[in-house]
Amino acid sequence: MAKLKLAIVVGSNRRESLNLKLAKALAKLGEGAFEPSFVQIDDLPMFNQDLEPNRPEPTLRLKREIEAADAILIVTPEYNRAIPAVLKNAIDWASRPYGKSSWAGKTVAVTGTTAGATGTAAAQQELRMIMTNLAGVVVGGQVFITYKDGMFDAEHNVTDETTRGFLQGFVDNLARIAGKLAA
Repeated sequence: MAKLKLAIVVGSNRRESLNLKLAKALAKLGEGAFEPSFVQIDDLPMFNQDLEPNRPEPTLRLKREIEAADAILIVTPEYNRAIPAVLKNAIDWASRPYGKSSWAGKTVAVTGTTAGATGTAAAQQELRMIMTNLAGVVVGGQVFITYKDGMFDAEHNVTDETTRGFLQGFVDNLARIAGKLAA
């Protein structure tokens, strides 16, 4: 069976983002089922409907990458109990123009990490609401990951066996659901 195309959107533009580290670890855990690609969002202009008639190339690239994917994995930090502006901006660009959302019918999984005890609970809840409103098929179950130093090694492996097993189950569930919907 061919591997599913997985578009990974990291909701942070920080070079040393904890969520980028988590996303790379999840991509590695899913390499048996997925052909992962990371979607660049840090070069998108701020959404402005006036730009829609002559869309900037980065926004067209974003739409192409989302549309080509069998599944979407969004890995995001939480800023002030909400999703980061860079992520919301990407979601808005990919949902436009009205009636031509790239998110429609896509299998979407959401997770994130932070050093805080509640992980990215509020951001994940907000993302689930947004993706459901955009007609995405949101994979159930929230995945709260409290980041700890040394959680990932230099090769993007999850160092804790229990955490690795938990994250493997998350990735396997995404692959199972995306595979059914892609068939």
